[in-house]
Amino acid sequence: MENLDSILSKLKSASYKLLSLNTDDKNKILKEISKELVLNKESIIDANKIDLENAKANNISASFIDRLKLDEARIEGLAASILKLVEIEDPVGKVLSSFTQADGLKINKVSVPFGLIATIYEARPNVTVDISMMCLKTSNACILRGGKEAINTNECIVSLIKSVLKKYELDDCIYLITDLRHELVDELITKKEYIDLVIPRGGKVLIKSVVSKSLVPVIETGAGNCHIYVEKTAKFDMAIKVIINAKVSRPSVCNAVESILVDEDIKDEFLPLLKENLDKYGVKIKGCSETLKVIDCEKATVDDYYKEYNDLVLSVKVVKDYIDAIGHINKYSTHHSDAIISEDMKKVNTFLKSVDSACVYHNASTRFTDGGCFGFGAEVGISTQKLHARGPMGLFALTSYKYVISGEGQVRE
Repeated sequence: MENLDSILSKLKSASYKLLSLNTDDKNKILKEISKELVLNKESIIDANKIDLENAKANNISASFIDRLKLDEARIEGLAASILKLVEIEDPVGKVLSSFTQADGLKINKVSVPFGLIATIYEARPNVTVDISMMCLKTSNACILRGGKEAINTNECIVSLIKSVLKKYELDDCIYLITDLRHELVDELITKKEYIDLVIPRGGKVLIKSVVSKSLVPVIETGAGNCHIYVEKTAKFDMAIKVIINAKVSRPSVCNAVESILVDEDIKDEFLPLLKENLDKYGVKIKGCSETLKVIDCEKATVDDYYKEYNDLVLSVKVVKDYIDAIGHINKYSTHHSDAIISEDMKKVNTFLKSVDSACVYHNASTRFTDGGCFGFGAEVGISTQKLHARGPMGLFALTSYKYVISGEGQVRE
């Protein structure tokens, strides 16, 4: 690997070249990349098999393997997600607001790319496609540092992307770091003279490390300790359906539910029903002392309430009422996605207003927290902070703005 400053300097220069592309140019390139991935899906699968074999040899968990795996259907899904970006309006160059001062100065607020975006992420090769293609659509250059477990897959994907970009002399606008030393990441996130934004995607440890060490602005994403509160007026069949979907459909993702809160007035009826249904899918329950009085399960610790399991495990806690539920969520959640199942609209409205999370749901699964489900096409992550972007981050979240001022010789007195 060449000198990091040299790499970043080239990327920064490439980011300025991207500014000259119009929407049609970008969409044409995106379509070609989508086609290239499908045409070379066997190469991607072969590279992915190496990563999967290495992961299995190291006794990696099943949920981790699921995040790492790319098969034909998933590759075609990634290619389709690129085409969805083509259909979405280009967020760059939009006049966000416009006004004229008393002296005749015309001031336009116009959306612009950030410039160079660095993404540090774990073993999710789909992120390689999502981030790089969203950066291309928004005229941002990007530098990617994926997890070591997906290195062969990521190298193959980036090689295919760059083969298309090279036709347009734009292959310098994307770079995959293959030197996987942690010290290099620590150095990368201090390079504020080149990098405009850092986006970490992964677990709490990764995100905390990047946030604490970065000198570049960071958007916190990903960690999802999501809750579903079953209020006493909830329809039990609906609650079970939502919980099963939120936990079982894909337990390894950040919008999967990790903790269930149950109103004490319905614990004797609902908890046995919950356990019966979760047992069908092999979901382990860790329950509070009140839960243990009703069903047979493992005892939960305080640490369990903070935990993002990314597996077929749930913590269950009995709460006094909706106020208790709200307090518990605001204390233990990662402010990602939390839901209430209830028919009492007064309590629902209080819950939706008071839970301090990026996405709050009524009678629906937390699994909908996703750029695709929100109509954003792909996403760069789920922001759990409040500045600049919050929730699923679509294309517009990868833009900033500048003021463009037009005059007729005005000077300031």
